[in-house]
Amino acid sequence: MYMPDMSGIAYPEPEPELSEAEKKSLQDQIALKLRERNAVLIAHYYTAPEVQELADKTGGFIGDSLEMARWGKNAPAETLLVAGVRFMGETAKILSPEKTVLMPDLGAECSLDLGCPAPEFQKLREEEPDRVAVVYANTSAAVKALSDYVATSSCAIDLIHYLDLQGKKILWAPDRHLGAYVAQETGADMLRWQAHCVVHDSFKEDALRDLKTEHPDAAVMVHPEAPAAVTAMADFAGSTSQILNKVREMDRKEFIIATETGIFYKISQACPDKVLIPAPTGGHGATCQSCAHCPWMRMSTLPKLLAALESSQGHNIEVPEDIREKALLPVQRMLDFNQALKKHGSVEEMVRAGVRI
Repeated sequence: MYMPDMSGIAYPEPEPELSEAEKKSLQDQIALKLRERNAVLIAHYYTAPEVQELADKTGGFIGDSLEMARWGKNAPAETLLVAGVRFMGETAKILSPEKTVLMPDLGAECSLDLGCPAPEFQKLREEEPDRVAVVYANTSAAVKALSDYVATSSCAIDLIHYLDLQGKKILWAPDRHLGAYVAQETGADMLRWQAHCVVHDSFKEDALRDLKTEHPDAAVMVHPEAPAAVTAMADFAGSTSQILNKVREMDRKEFIIATETGIFYKISQACPDKVLIPAPTGGHGATCQSCAHCPWMRMSTLPKLLAALESSQGHNIEVPEDIREKALLPVQRMLDFNQALKKHGSVEEMVRAGVRI
């Protein structure tokens, strides 16, 4: 199994703080530019609150990476301004090649993406030709183009279970913790890449146990990109969207949240009466020791959003057409799988009905 050397990853410096007056002024300027350019702002849950607020105010969208790309495809706008990390802009371009896709900072990377270079992944694919390659959405367009299926954290268990019931052996990449969680839940034969998210990997079991002692009535919500010992302590483990929905549904007052704290913006909107407590983090890569902020997500600042709209130079996402066409196939398979799962109600019913995707 490929063990990526992630010790040399360079982390961006924290972005300067803006005053409330500066935020308001920039939001107004960006809103005007969005209208002038027939553009929409599409923001990930992990971006800064003022960016998500602007997406809300201007009729844009906030969601997970695939939700962002799907919404952008269906939006009538000619230009998609994607606030997030680079692979999200690439995914938007894969689904919307006819549209201009801009990003505030093309240097906004993802440790999972960086930890799974396409040449190394291709080499492993060649060494394991009998395995079906399933890659997490947090990968480059080039890696997606080398895969058979793309998966998100919300559909990974169902997709792997579906393939396992057909007797398929899996090559999974790149997140080691999510891969281990899916393997545990499905029992599938999975050869797993060993990269990790620097934010989710930094959640600590002992510190979380201490926090649970301080808040004994709090429900623990964990994204399965976290280490297994942390996920094992969860009252609920799931994707960012699933965590948001579960907090809304659960009859609890307090919630300890083990994922990037940008999600607090939307959870607070949906559940203003609930108390949200960030799970403790530490370790290299997080921008603070007591909270979970992705340093690359926070590169999508209001000044950079404005700069991208004022001049596309240095902000335009391009995916070579041969790569885009190859990457579209596994993405579309995932979309088709999700649609079939919704129609049939369960993976077992899909298999019984003879569904092959």
